[in-house]
Amino acid sequence: MLSPRMRSSVLLIACGALAREIVELKQLNNWTHLKIKCLPAELHNRPEKIPAAVRAEIEDKHEQFEQIFVAYADCGTGGMLDKVLAEYGVERLSGAHCYESFAGSVAIRGLVEAEAGTFYLTDFLTRHFDRLIKKGLGLDRHPELLPLYFGNYTRLVYLSQTDTPDLVVLAKQHARYLGLEYQHRHTGLGNVEREIREYVIQWQS
Repeated sequence: MLSPRMRSSVLLIACGALAREIVELKQLNNWTHLKIKCLPAELHNRPEKIPAAVRAEIEDKHEQFEQIFVAYADCGTGGMLDKVLAEYGVERLSGAHCYESFAGSVAIRGLVEAEAGTFYLTDFLTRHFDRLIKKGLGLDRHPELLPLYFGNYTRLVYLSQTDTPDLVVLAKQHARYLGLEYQHRHTGLGNVEREIREYVIQWQS
């Protein structure tokens, strides 16, 4: 049986790429009942592994918490994440990917309609570009693969969550490395905060 303290708590299973932002939102909103478990951000490069990783966390933790929410969008799982979540009655962030979670569906739709060949960066991906993109895709060892991975892209859009000039400089450098046109759109955390708030506020003690 759950203890009285734990009965009012919510577990948030989150993509590691959203960890900094979600911890910030928890602190800003005093969501003391919200417990956060982040999965490795490297799953971004292997989305087929996301459903099994999320399932494992739900199975491991579901008896300890009153509610579970998943801070992933579909994220390239082709609906497989939703099939897992449906088994447990667990909800997730709306949208096809985390970029949509940050920017909102209308803004992302406008960006896609303007240029389908767009590569997106968030604050996290900007910070960890070398580890997740260069090393993660093997471009540090095989730079000749760059056209294979990015030949169909024409621009890079940096969707920033914070106003950090150093990240803007890095994002521009990444765009130059990829040979893509650079654009910057500031999203803030409003969309993610609203989605999480709508779900977890009802469980706040």
